[in-house]
Amino acid sequence: MKATVDAGTCTGCTLCCDLAPDVFVMGDDGVAHPTADVVPAASEGAAQEAAASCPVTAITLS
Repeated sequence: MKATVDAGTCTGCTLCCDLAPDVFVMGDDGVAHPTADVVPAASEGAAQEAAASCPVTAITLS
């Protein structure tokens, strides 16, 4: 599974970083970024929860 964040949509609310700290990190630009190209298998559930909880639907999982 791969996680991507639409930088133009992300509002920097940090919810994804709180829900899935192994998957997302807040950048100096105020936008969340994936921590790796591939989401670790153990973190897939947290990544899905973060994507579903994003208030602006900026996260895509594929």
